[in-house]
Amino acid sequence: MVAKHRKPFACYLLICLHIFLGIGALFGGGALIISPDGSILSMPLKMLQNSPFNNFLIPGLILFVGLGILPLITTIFLISEKPSKIAKKLRIDKEKDLSWNSSLYVGFILIIWITVEMYLIKEVALIHVFYIFLGLLIQAVTLLPSVKKYYSNNQ
Repeated sequence: MVAKHRKPFACYLLICLHIFLGIGALFGGGALIISPDGSILSMPLKMLQNSPFNNFLIPGLILFVGLGILPLITTIFLISEKPSKIAKKLRIDKEKDLSWNSSLYVGFILIIWITVEMYLIKEVALIHVFYIFLGLLIQAVTLLPSVKKYYSNNQ
């Protein structure tokens, strides 16, 4: 096995983006799980009138796991120099580490989450634009040549 080169700055940026997203989603999702009526975050249940949900419990769980835990696990994989045996089996693109694949998918999940949220609540707020941009930024940094090369199995 060939030793990895020094980690490029873009990889550290990607790690920071995942940490930012993960911690924020853990707090936001956790607040919705603890208080499904949305009161902790000052979110009225009226926001859910066009959605299939009666309260924020299920959206909170999805947010907590899909955009909280998953990005933080991805962060661990991005930092780790030695992927686990499970990580090697779960990757879809065999030319890249699971961390690279997972990072790209986190960007997709975030964009889809925000798009569905805007559709269901029939509103676009500045925070939606910010998180769409964050999802696109995660994908763009993941696709940078230096990041692709670093997380390639064929270095």
